Amino acid sequence: MPRPKTLPDQDVLKAAYALMHERGPEALSFAVVGEACGLSASTLVQRFKTKDRLVQATLLYAWDRLDEKTAALAAKAARTPAGAIKLLAGLSGAYGGIEAYANGLLVLREDVRDPDLRARGTAWKAVLSKALDACFATTPAAPRGIGLLMATHWQGSLLWWSFDPNQEVTDYVEASLKRFIAAII
Repeated sequence: MPRPKTLPDQDVLKAAYALMHERGPEALSFAVVGEACGLSASTLVQRFKTKDRLVQATLLYAWDRLDEKTAALAAKAARTPAGAIKLLAGLSGAYGGIEAYANGLLVLREDVRDPDLRARGTAWKAVLSKALDACFATTPAAPRGIGLLMATHWQGSLLWWSFDPNQEVTDYVEASLKRFIAAII
C-alpha cells in the first residue's frame, strides 16, 4: 500500500508526541515520525525544516492539548476545595504509570530549554492558578494566592510519588492535596 501524500499537521504531531513519550525526545527523527504516521521523512523535512522545529511544533501541540484539558476540567470543577483537588487529580491521570511520568520529565526538559515553550508554561501556570483560586473563592480561610500554592504542592506531590509509585498517581495526589488543604485552611 502506498504512503499517503498528505496528512494534517495535527495527526503528524500527535504521532510525534506519542513517540516522544514512548522513546524520549532524543529518539525523535523525521524517519521515525514518518514511519509512525505513514509520511516520508522528506515530506516531514519539507514541512518542519529541522528536527528542532519538529520538536518545538510537537511540544506546542502538547501545550495546546494541556490547555484544552485544563479548561475543560476547570469549567467542570466545583467552586470548593474538593473541586480544586478533582481538577488536579484529573490532570494527574494523564501521567499514567511511572515510566510514562519519567519520560514526561525528559519531555519537560525540552520545554525548559526553549523560550517559546517556557512562555507556554508560564501562561499555563497563570491559567491553572486562577482556576484553582476560583475553587476557593467562597472559602474565607483560604490564603490569597492559594491556587499557585496548591499547584506548586501538586507538582511536588507528583515528584514524591515518582520515587515510590506503589499506588495510583491520582490516589497519591488526592491524599496529598487533602493534607495540604487541611494544613492551610
